[in-house]
Amino acid sequence: MAEIGMTRTVRAPYDDVLARVPDLLKVEGFGVLTRIDVKATLREKLGVDFRRYQILGACNPRLAHQALTAVANIGVMLPCNVVVQEAEDGGTRVTAVDPMQTIAAAEPVLRPIAEEVRARLARVLEKLG
Repeated sequence: MAEIGMTRTVRAPYDDVLARVPDLLKVEGFGVLTRIDVKATLREKLGVDFRRYQILGACNPRLAHQALTAVANIGVMLPCNVVVQEAEDGGTRVTAVDPMQTIAAAEPVLRPIAEEVRARLARVLEKLG
């Protein structure tokens, strides 16, 4: 099976990583528009227990504007999701969407924008350690 997104696993505690990711995204021009606490949602809606897992919806306004101007319906693939989850070994796994697997695959005209977004998200993952 192909890897979904770009992933980095770190030995740092979940809460510390979850706190750092929005700041690292900000350095790369992204803001966090949405935050979904999957653990809390599954407990509330289904009564099941799940590991700590949050989905952050990140947006770089300049790049989003460029993509939306080029292809109006690309909004169905925005924002860029970044997942922070507890890893089985006690570390923390952070996975960012790979826009080369999503927007560039759907609309080749968006490839240059997808490449820039990918590079920025890759730098966020690298800075996690």
